[in-house]
Amino acid sequence: MDRKITAPMSEEDAAMLRAGDMVYISGVIYTARDAAHRRMADALAAGGELPFDIRGQIIYYMGPTPAREGRVIGAAGPTTAGRMDKYTPRLLDLGLRGMIGKGRRSSEVRDAIVRNGAVYFAAIGGAGALLSKTILSSEVVAYEDLGTEAVRRLTVKDFPAIVVMDHEGNDLYETAQAKYCMKEQP
Repeated sequence: MDRKITAPMSEEDAAMLRAGDMVYISGVIYTARDAAHRRMADALAAGGELPFDIRGQIIYYMGPTPAREGRVIGAAGPTTAGRMDKYTPRLLDLGLRGMIGKGRRSSEVRDAIVRNGAVYFAAIGGAGALLSKTILSSEVVAYEDLGTEAVRRLTVKDFPAIVVMDHEGNDLYETAQAKYCMKEQP
């Protein structure tokens, strides 16, 4: 089913999404990759604050290429989500509502998604130039020294993503694979 949601994402929006839904996201999302996640974890361990209010937010695992002249951002394709798995349960427990990346997630992340009523979306790898066209603005908000891995606030309009793991823990990677394997071979 096709759905439109606004970010930050409400608990009700997350609850209506099902694995396999095509979603178009508009509003504000944040970017963070490995190095930014490590810094956020270090800040929390030291009793510090995160660089933005994480409650209800969606983090896009992405580090853009440099923007061409006249463009807001360069190619903006997803990063493999599993690289953030060791940091994700804590962020979900603090109120993170969604993540966008590519690839499978760990059982610890699945448990945290279910515990917190969150959602994991996939964006299409290799389509970074097309995805960048949905980004209306980009502003570095933390860790500028990390370059492409800095935390950015993006304003997006109709950013396309697929619900891979819903708030009940249903995983499209597992269900789609099972359906494919059940098809009769000619």
